[in-house]
Amino acid sequence: MELPQDPMMLFSVINMKLRDIYASLDELCSKEDLDKEFIIETLKAVGFEYSEEHNKFW
Repeated sequence: MELPQDPMMLFSVINMKLRDIYASLDELCSKEDLDKEFIIETLKAVGFEYSEEHNKFW
């Protein structure tokens, strides 16, 4: 899967997949072969954090 470069689009796509398909960020990254650190750092740079408890970035 190719990730959007725009952080807000990335936020939307990742949260949609976490909400609808995957039980955790680890599972999403494993199944979709994504770089977890890239996602976390890109979204952190624009003010979002991942909540394991809620399984979403906010």
